[in-house]
Order: sequence, then structure tokens, then C-alpha cells
Amino acid sequence: MDNRYDAIVIGAGVIGTSVAYHLARLGAKKVLVLERLQIGSGTSTQSSGILRTHYSVIENVELARRSWSAFTHFNEYLQDDDAASGLVKCGYLICAPDGPKKAPLQAALSAQQDKGIEVQFLGKQEARSLLPIAHFDDAALIGYEPEAGFADAYLVASSFARTARRLGVKIMEGVQVDRLLVDNGRVCGVETPQGKFLSDTVISTQNIWAKDIERWTGIPTPVVAERHTVLALECTDAPYTFQMPVFKDLGSPGMLYCRSYGGNQMLVSEGIVGETLAAPDNEQGDISMDYVVEIGAQVAERFQAYEAAGLASSWTGVYDVTPDWNPVLGRVPGLEGLVVGYGFSGHGFKLSPGVGRILAQEALGLPTDVPLAPYALERFSSGQLLTGKYGLGAVS
Repeated sequence: MDNRYDAIVIGAGVIGTSVAYHLARLGAKKVLVLERLQIGSGTSTQSSGILRTHYSVIENVELARRSWSAFTHFNEYLQDDDAASGLVKCGYLICAPDGPKKAPLQAALSAQQDKGIEVQFLGKQEARSLLPIAHFDDAALIGYEPEAGFADAYLVASSFARTARRLGVKIMEGVQVDRLLVDNGRVCGVETPQGKFLSDTVISTQNIWAKDIERWTGIPTPVVAERHTVLALECTDAPYTFQMPVFKDLGSPGMLYCRSYGGNQMLVSEGIVGETLAAPDNEQGDISMDYVVEIGAQVAERFQAYEAAGLASSWTGVYDVTPDWNPVLGRVPGLEGLVVGYGFSGHGFKLSPGVGRILAQEALGLPTDVPLAPYALERFSSGQLLTGKYGLGAVS
């Protein structure tokens, strides 16, 4: 068996499949992807799918802008007529009351404009015309990004994977990587129950399982698994339609975000720190009725008709969280040939086209579209963190 490859990607979620596609598109002839379960079966399937370029960490804005450009013309970007993202282009509305969130929001919106992104500052009535089921009585600052919306993470991962295969990438599902193979300080492959696969370049996109890197190499890997709850609420008197924008409420205690779900329900979740798990666990967690009532009360403060809303469904999703809620991207110091992308802290899907491309560029020794230095692992020891201005767990 010929088991040597130009590059090996660990993980076939939305980031791993994006990396594999971009490796092949950039000229890698023999690429292997190893997935412990099935394509897109990990945390990608739990994503709320929101797409925006709004970030208070300026480094993320350019990655998000490049990714949005890919999502907007997804089949053209992949050069594959069968590719689909499930994009709903409905816009992104964000507001803050007077207080500590107002100035950071103003700065972030202005930074987007400085990068040439269309951002509008709205009055309360203008915001109400876009999202008529909400009120904005307390809003001191309202921003609107018309080129935003949401899409389907599983569709995106599947499309990246299918196109990568058409370009010659080999994807093996149900293959657990047990350890990295290292020789004289350099990666030389991976070991699995199905045998050894050799390569001088390994790209880990293991998400909540990225702690394996520390177990294999001894190199500190600052990532924890954190569970978050998502609710789908139904209010027949005030349906949340596909035409209404995604909404971020910096004035609510949980800094809620919400969007249309199924064309009439509201998908809603908190943008704050969630439940830290002792070990990576992608299974569904328990959701208490007290929690549902608490979130429902916050929703009703902004969407008054939702006082009478019913709970249509609920689920949990798990983030791979770093200390500053931003990803580690690039090479790992002290171990040649290992490139990583982990710790997306809820941003992975939004950034997946841009991140997949720059990790592929780095792995192939090409100039990257955006600098990787700010995302380096070393920032946690140097103190140069990428901390968002709204607080941990919010819009970084």
C-alpha cells in the first residue's frame, strides 16, 4: 500500500474539509483526510450558521470578509455547480444601549467601514422596519450589515469534501488518529488502528479534540470544550421570517443572538461563557426548564409578542474555546511540519473558507492571505491576546 502523502489533515468538519479543498486547489497532488466519525458529524452540525464580518477583534474582520465573499458565490468559489451553502442573505443587525458596550460597538462598526465593508448606522424606526417583531426603545447605537446572513454548516462541509474528492483528495471516515509520528523534532506521519500514514506535513483541525495534540507532543494546547444551548421558539403572532435580519442584542444579560429558523421560528442562544466540560463530549446535554424560562424572559424584553412563545425544539452545541476566545492558527513551535487550526470558540463556520485557505497556504509554504502571527500559539505566553471588546463569549 502506498501510504505516503503530500499532506495529512486530521478532522473532516467544516475547517478540515476546507483545508483539504484548498490544499488540492493550491497544487497539492496527494492529500489524505482522516475523520474519526463521518464528514461534518462533529460540532459542525451544531452550528447556528450565522455569517457576518462584524468583530471587535480587527484581525477577524478580514478573515470574515474573505469568507463571506466565498459563501456569497459558493459554487463559483469551489468551481463546482453542485456545491451548496444554504445561504440566506438577510443582513445582520446589532444594537447596544448607553453603557459600556456602546463605545466598543461604535469602534467595531467604524473599523468595518474602514475596510470597505458596507455598514449602516440606523435609527430606531429604521431598525424596526427591518425587524418589526422587535422594539429598540433602549438602543443608543444600532448597526446594520446588509451583506450578512446565515447558511448551513453541514452543506458547506459536504460541498468542500465532495469537491476535494473530485480534485483527488482521499477522505477516510471512521479512522481515529492515535498519535503523531515524530522523528528528530519533525512530524513524519500519523498512526491509526488502520495502520500508519506518512507525510512531512500534518494539519490538525480537531476542534474540541485538539487536546490530543498536547497528549501526543507535550506541547501545551490551551483549549477546552464548552457546551452552549440553542432554543427554537415559535410565536404565531410574530413569525421570524427569512426576510428579517440576524439580530445581536448587546443590551440583554446573555447578549443574545437570534435568527429565523425554518422561516417562521426564532433560533436564539446566549453570547456569553457556557458550561465547561471536563473532557471533549459532543453528545447532547441536559436543558433545564429553568434555563428555557430565563432565556424566554430575555427574549420577551426585546420581542414583546414572544411572552406567549412556545418552545418548538432545543439542542446543545460544543465550542472549542481558548483563553481569549479566538483560534490558534499556524505552525506549532518546536515541532516542524505540524500546522494547527483549533479554538474557534464559535467562529469556525463563519471563517471556514478563509481559514482553510490560509492554513493550506501555510502548510504548502506559500504566503498567507492574512498574517498568521496574531493567531500564533505563542500569544498566550507573551500576553498579546486577541480579546474581544464585548467580553468573553460574545462577538469577538
